[in-house]
Amino acid sequence: MTSVRVELGSRSYDILIGSGLLRQSSTFAPVERPRASALIVSNTTVAPLYAQALEQSLRERFARVLHCVLPDGEQYKDWRTLNQVFDTLLEQHCDRRSVLFALGGGVIGDMAGFAAACYMRGVAFVQVPTTLLAQVDSSVGGKTGINHPAGKNMIGAFHQPRLVVADIDTLRSLPARELSAGLAEVIKHGAIADAEFFAWLEHNMEALRALDPAALSHAVRRCCEIKAEVVARDETESGARALLNFGHTFGHAVEAAMGYGSWLHGEAVGAGMVVAAELSVQRGLLGREVLRRLRELVQRAGLPVRVPELPVGRYLELMRVDKKAEAGEIRYVVLDGLGSARLLPAADAAASAALLAHGATPGAA
Repeated sequence: MTSVRVELGSRSYDILIGSGLLRQSSTFAPVERPRASALIVSNTTVAPLYAQALEQSLRERFARVLHCVLPDGEQYKDWRTLNQVFDTLLEQHCDRRSVLFALGGGVIGDMAGFAAACYMRGVAFVQVPTTLLAQVDSSVGGKTGINHPAGKNMIGAFHQPRLVVADIDTLRSLPARELSAGLAEVIKHGAIADAEFFAWLEHNMEALRALDPAALSHAVRRCCEIKAEVVARDETESGARALLNFGHTFGHAVEAAMGYGSWLHGEAVGAGMVVAAELSVQRGLLGREVLRRLRELVQRAGLPVRVPELPVGRYLELMRVDKKAEAGEIRYVVLDGLGSARLLPAADAAASAALLAHGATPGAA
């Protein structure tokens, strides 16, 4: 087991990375509450695989272990589904000492974290991510929330977990498409912050897709190190943390336009990163060789490299409700070199529209 520390003063916490962690009671010693309740929030896909093992580990450290199983899919990341968590907490008379355990991917982590932020004005929660995307990105940093038909993750709160447990063994049950979706966020970390890691990915993409444990552990750890450092400097995304959204302005627009769940988040981000890199080249910030390398790596990860064909006006409309937009003006995260990113404020709408028209052809990689 290895660990990465997220330094946030009195709210600092560890990210534990290793094999078999979910089945070890000692993993959860930092959040032990002998007379309190633990609520495992999971979904219909993950709960049958791992909920019993997690319950066994928690029973030694909590008086009660409860379950709330939600439907699986991005399309259920809404108020109605979120209320199922609140219903369980209230029906079981859970108090402020209760701890929620988010067992699943990014959707479960976001929803369980948001429920924890809201219930009794805030209770503790632990991230137990079981997808690559969640282990390298969404479980770290305290972003929680749900979707609105007009925009992804537009309703939520910053609420830091007490602990993150990234058990590499859970990645063995991932479908190939979900693994590829997680690789988008892995590539993103290298593209914006670490050229050496990006080069490592170019040499190890096949090992990652083959679920090589050593390769996966290294990738998860390096991504968590990058994100932990950024979160420590900018917890609420007022500056540097916005750079972690490279590819997401375009990607979120794709998800909203196509209907949540049609494109996986990582698929949309993969194509979005290529479009953002094209914008970087167009603005004279990036060489075409880096664009070529990024497009090729995204493709080798099994991800789309083009956004779907939609009216340009629809893309612009959706991007204006992105969280990074200011006063209705779209701000893009662009690359000014491999391993280096910046925000491009008030991007010219005509240039963006032309870029989308150039790249908006159907196709999945």
